[in-house]
Amino acid sequence: MDTREIVVNVCMGTGGIAAGGEKVMDAFLAAFEEAGLVNGRVEKHCALHKVGCRGFCAKDVLVDVTLDGESSTYQYIQPHMVPRIVREHVLGARPVEDWLVDEGYHNFHENQTKVVLADNGRVDPEDIHSYEEIGGYEAAKKALTAMTPSEVVEFVKESGLRGRGGAGFPTGLKWEICAGNGSGIRYIICNADEGDPGAFMDRSVIEGNPHSAIEGMIIGAYAIGSNYGYVYIRAEYPLAVERLNIALQQARDSGYLGENVCGSDFDFDIKVKLGAGAFVCGEETALIASIEGERGMPRAKPPFPAQKGLWGKPTIINNVETFANLPHIFTKGTEWFASIGCEKSRGTKVIALTGKIRNTGLIEVPMGIPLKDIIFGIGGGIEGGRLFKAVQTGGPSGGCIPQQHIDIKVDYESLRSVGSMMGSGGMVVLDETDCMVNISKFFLEFTQAESCGKCIPCRLGTKRLLEILTRITEGDGKEGDIELLQDLGRDVRDSSLCGLGISAPNPILSTIKYFRHEYEAHIHQKKCPAKVCRKLLTFFIRDDLCVGCGMCKRVCPVGAVTGEKKEAHHITTAACIKCGTCYDNCKFSAVLKE
Repeated sequence: MDTREIVVNVCMGTGGIAAGGEKVMDAFLAAFEEAGLVNGRVEKHCALHKVGCRGFCAKDVLVDVTLDGESSTYQYIQPHMVPRIVREHVLGARPVEDWLVDEGYHNFHENQTKVVLADNGRVDPEDIHSYEEIGGYEAAKKALTAMTPSEVVEFVKESGLRGRGGAGFPTGLKWEICAGNGSGIRYIICNADEGDPGAFMDRSVIEGNPHSAIEGMIIGAYAIGSNYGYVYIRAEYPLAVERLNIALQQARDSGYLGENVCGSDFDFDIKVKLGAGAFVCGEETALIASIEGERGMPRAKPPFPAQKGLWGKPTIINNVETFANLPHIFTKGTEWFASIGCEKSRGTKVIALTGKIRNTGLIEVPMGIPLKDIIFGIGGGIEGGRLFKAVQTGGPSGGCIPQQHIDIKVDYESLRSVGSMMGSGGMVVLDETDCMVNISKFFLEFTQAESCGKCIPCRLGTKRLLEILTRITEGDGKEGDIELLQDLGRDVRDSSLCGLGISAPNPILSTIKYFRHEYEAHIHQKKCPAKVCRKLLTFFIRDDLCVGCGMCKRVCPVGAVTGEKKEAHHITTAACIKCGTCYDNCKFSAVLKE
């Protein structure tokens, strides 16, 4: 029997499963059996593993084949391709060149610095032994058996780790405040709610390497003297929830949770609390209310949760990425961590890169990297060769950064200086075909719908802002609307109770600052420069392009299109309701808009 080390890893993150990862796994099992190979950990010569997302989901199903330590990665794998890979590569030691990842895949990854995501794609998220084999839980053992709680806190402070949930508050300082409050019960909570549209950073970490976050929570709990932990995660993440529960049970069975953790005299366990998908529950006091069984609504601060949190007890809340950094820091040291990033923002940041960009996916970059390097380096530039216009950072509550600031560094202070923020790490790239007024309306629709309604500035202010934006995009804007948006936006920002309301006006204020001319065109000229706002458009048919197929006439809901078969058709402007159905359905690009 072949005694070479053979390891096959199949991407089984959400993207991999959606692309058919489960069928690919089954195909490998069948091909192994047919070839007489043994799968499993007992026979070390052959192993088939499911692994988490490695970032470039557009290439799924991704498969790694490793022979005696030498790995090759395949892209777009389907079940019918598996027998050839097994026959030629696994058995014949000849990679199937036609299916290997291309240069774009390598460029995507080579320009990143991976810490939190370093082991995604390497470890089996449903097998604790896979995590232990790469040094998993050694950091927790070191903290619990060789350090005092105060030494752990000082170690984290020395590293310069800041919370990755958005605000960037120094993690060690937060722990120190909590540890110094009273001597009774304390709680530690992992915030895995992640409600930003298009954000999938925390989900991917839990789906691909849940033990890293668990280990980080163990270290944090020991540091503040907490015996009780919670992971607050949205129920819309079924795969992440399933793997998290598997990992927690395996950690208990292995002595990493429960009584005498890691052989110490410290007791700690973690419960899972499912959220119902409310964006506001990403705010720490609303999250606490939800765990307590109350409606998820924020509370006034101070007192802060580190002083008085869950059930009135001192509570630490950090997000998944923050906890997942800790095992690496305790294993490799504070100097190593501080060497990555910049002076005030150390380490890396995981970012969900989406929008009008060639390479969308999950990336991890050092803090302080120029924005240009992300968009045109890792991201590969704008899709379709169009011009870069802006990038929305920090999710729906962030701001739009225009072309003139393309060289800005991606760190907490720099982004804040141009009217945006780091947030949890969402980054949406916009091009010349995007209308900035409509973009503001899109994000405000989300934050207004997600407002819990507790405070008047957010409840009514966001509604009024949305009404004004809607009027402008529908051609009913009037003189003074821009100034009204600015004044009302600042009032909402300055007087709202929690971060949702405080940051909700950011898209409006930043787009007015950098793209005021687009607002003015909507209001004064009744035109949308990007040709997006349909109520401000005029649709017409070019005679020289129309073949008279009649499709536009058939789909028009109000009969505004006239013309005979095989003759050029025409749109009666007075009857047109500007729905755009004719434009969307024309196969010959004869319907134009202006």
